[in-house]
Amino acid sequence: QVQLVESGGGEVQAGGSLRLSCAASGVGYSDYTIAWFKEQEFVAGINYNGGRIDYGASAEGRFTISRDNAKKTVALQMDNLKPEDTAVYYCAASNRHNGIVVIRLIKDYTIWGQGTQVTVSS
Repeated sequence: QVQLVESGGGEVQAGGSLRLSCAASGVGYSDYTIAWFKEQEFVAGINYNGGRIDYGASAEGRFTISRDNAKKTVALQMDNLKPEDTAVYYCAASNRHNGIVVIRLIKDYTIWGQGTQVTVSS
């Protein structure tokens, strides 16, 4: 079973950057799609080998998701942050479709981290 732990949240001013990290442990990590959610809103997702990536509307053009399977980590680089980005961010894992596709449906993500707070001040 895979476990996820997020880190990297904090407080920044508008226009600043943060880099969130999701560290995985356990067996089977390489079979999972990993995604970031802002509360219940899909932000970005990456498939098992990094070959497929998808972004939600609020993240497109500002955020970049990446994956390092050797280190079992998924990062979310957040640039040009806005006050409306303020929320708790969660990473989540899904092995629906064996991790080959990126899915946006929150109900298909069965493993969740504890969340990390991002606060953007104006």
